[in-house]
Amino acid sequence: MPNNPIPAAANNPADAFNRLLTVLDTLRTQCPWDKKQTMETLRHLTIEETYELSDAILEGDLNEIKKELGDVMMHLVFYSRIASETNDFNIVDVLNGVCDKLVNRHPHIYGDVEVQNEEDVKRNWEQIKLKEGNKSVLAGVPGSLPALVKAARIQEKARGVGFDWENKNQVWEKVEEELQEFKAEFNVEDNTAIDVEKAESEFGDVLFSLINYARFININPENALEKTNKKFIKRFQYLENKAKENGKALADMTLAEMDIYWNEAKKL
Repeated sequence: MPNNPIPAAANNPADAFNRLLTVLDTLRTQCPWDKKQTMETLRHLTIEETYELSDAILEGDLNEIKKELGDVMMHLVFYSRIASETNDFNIVDVLNGVCDKLVNRHPHIYGDVEVQNEEDVKRNWEQIKLKEGNKSVLAGVPGSLPALVKAARIQEKARGVGFDWENKNQVWEKVEEELQEFKAEFNVEDNTAIDVEKAESEFGDVLFSLINYARFININPENALEKTNKKFIKRFQYLENKAKENGKALADMTLAEMDIYWNEAKKL
């Protein structure tokens, strides 16, 4: 296989995007791995790249964000290249399609509709989507989304058409109500058997109401939980390392001993 000239680095967005298209075209026709890929084989890799981008954003690592954005962009171009081979659509169709959608859904920018605030924009967005053929406001929420993210999106969509609480106090009252209903399914002071199915249902209601309250105070529940996950991992790994330094195994330590290192980690 002959060597291919390496496309020169570009100095403007259009040339940089064209460079990516050129590289992908070459790989698709000449690389054994790239030749074999389909939309289905790329799917799980795209999901992985998206999560890697999400991690970089939460870590605030701008250099890593730049790299992961490039990986995601490459995947989008790859899908378009695959579709072009069967004449279903190509990258031009994809880009024109999203531009047309943005223009159509922003009549306050490209038309004569007036808006007062962000909420007006969201409301218009959902109404326009219904006019475009969506049968339900919630139809745009992917079924495969993780449950926590899905709950937040469902609530945002409903809010876009005015189905929402009036103030955060009402939402917090709902949280407390759901907590009491969850607690009513078992006695926290003894080991009385519980109806797991009912308790699970009530626990789901508690989570849904907490996510709702988070939305009212501008907290992204997914980000909040993931930051807590990362915080726990760092503290637990500190505990593991300190135990190892002292020649101890966690399984052989008491909770009181582990708490000493845990509290040290919290202070760092």
